[in-house]
Amino acid sequence: MGTIQLHELLPSLFATSVKDAFVVITSAALVVHFIFHRWEPLNIAIVSSLLVLLPALASSLMAAHYGMVKGVALGFALFYTVLVISITLYRISPAHPLARYPGPFPARLSKIWHVWKVSDGTQHLYLQRLHERYGDVVRVGPNELSVRDVSWIPPVLGAQGMPKGPMFEGRHLWPKTPSIIGFREPQDHQRRRRPWNRAFNTSSLKEFVPIIQNRVQQLVEALGARQGQSVDLAQWIGFFTYDFMGDMAYGGWTEMIREGADHSGLWACLKSGLKAAFVYEHLPWLSYYTRHLPGFGKDVKMMRAMGMAQTEKRYHRGSSSKDLFYFLGNEDGKEAVSPPKHVVISDGVTALVAGSDTTSTVLSSTFYLLLRHPEVYSRLQAEVDKFYPPGEDSLNPVHLPDMDYLSAVIQETMRLFPAVPSGSQRAPEKGKGGRMIGDNYIPEGTQMRIHFWSVHRDARNFSHPDTFWPERWLIAEGLQEHTGPFVHNPNAWIPFSFGPSNCVGKNLAMEEMRELLCHFVQKLRVRVPEGVDITEYERQMEDRFVFSIGHLPVVIERRD
Repeated sequence: MGTIQLHELLPSLFATSVKDAFVVITSAALVVHFIFHRWEPLNIAIVSSLLVLLPALASSLMAAHYGMVKGVALGFALFYTVLVISITLYRISPAHPLARYPGPFPARLSKIWHVWKVSDGTQHLYLQRLHERYGDVVRVGPNELSVRDVSWIPPVLGAQGMPKGPMFEGRHLWPKTPSIIGFREPQDHQRRRRPWNRAFNTSSLKEFVPIIQNRVQQLVEALGARQGQSVDLAQWIGFFTYDFMGDMAYGGWTEMIREGADHSGLWACLKSGLKAAFVYEHLPWLSYYTRHLPGFGKDVKMMRAMGMAQTEKRYHRGSSSKDLFYFLGNEDGKEAVSPPKHVVISDGVTALVAGSDTTSTVLSSTFYLLLRHPEVYSRLQAEVDKFYPPGEDSLNPVHLPDMDYLSAVIQETMRLFPAVPSGSQRAPEKGKGGRMIGDNYIPEGTQMRIHFWSVHRDARNFSHPDTFWPERWLIAEGLQEHTGPFVHNPNAWIPFSFGPSNCVGKNLAMEEMRELLCHFVQKLRVRVPEGVDITEYERQMEDRFVFSIGHLPVVIERRD
């Protein structure tokens, strides 16, 4: 008996016509679309079964007619063509729940379009242009909205608002233990936040003041020793914030100010990690698979590994002072049950990034704006000299609460350059359906952000919104007279976010910035070096969730 060829055997096994095979493959693709739309599976085995095994089995029906190689190739081509067409038609159709919201057409098809458009770090500017063109609510992805309307802030970010979206799972490569910043369950987040609240309450803040003073003095002395020299002030401020955060969170770690450099590689590691994490926050499904693939996502993995290693050391060493870990590890004994080790370490890594890069960005941007506006610099210097004349100890914070112009300069800087310019993602709680915000229904599965940058620069909220004008805060408080139209909506100022998930360390950050600016301005003066275009600083700013800043070259001059 002759050898039976496969193409002769297959028709007996799959007695279907080409038309039947076409129907089966098409139906399989539509079923897969429905499954991904309904459940969004990420499990590698499930996804492989749906995207490889199922089309392979369905394609075998084509092999009976065209041979194995050609039949399978045709079957896979048909399967993926139908799948892509089905997804595309749904996302652009009136049946999509976000169809009513305007936005760029390619953004409706895939979030990859958004990542491509803002890959150079200009997300804050791109979203602002979209809001200027399309209005207060813009569709920036198949299932994502960007919002500029102040009335949306309480229902999205407030006490009765929405939990975090999946962006933090993406940024952190889907950790087994989410950090507090990425916790999506509101009740669990509230429980996890209790030790953070104790760490940054008024009483605990007093424990950190001497640490701030020590690092401020160290920075100003190090810069003063470089009298007449040109230095990168942004870099030195970064040294300060990381050194302070190491003291505050870990009881000591880096000594960048003393060494005048980042010999540990910490800063470089964090910068590269934040840039890579930016892609994953927009494509969290890509992050899930990157986590399981060796050699991929190495910048994010290295950043987390470095933070994990340091927090592990601190965890086992125990506290010698009331640093952040004193509270996170329940060394104060306020929690009935101490949190497990992996929870404490996860939160420690968060403190490293959240407390360093954000403060560094605002302080550097403050000096940038002062250099661009000499009249503001002069008025701030006059206020510092009033409260801390030569010979007075400007490290003593006793007068800081009375320095209204100093506070106004910081507030105005954070209005123009919020450390997190594009906001934090939110989404309706899973399993509880969508949410109504005014007349707008937000279906479950939709992510959204309040775009801080656009809210802060909206003329409906602030007069002369693109102008650095610290006096606006004095006028609003009745501390300075003003004639003519004046718009100032304090509810639109949200650099620390809003609601129960706002920045827990905001009071510490304000204290840190006030102390540094006051002591710096009393002891030193900075000017732009000859031939330097200082505006290059602003052009180098990149929105990587938190602002990543470039260089700020200045010449240091001692005032004494």
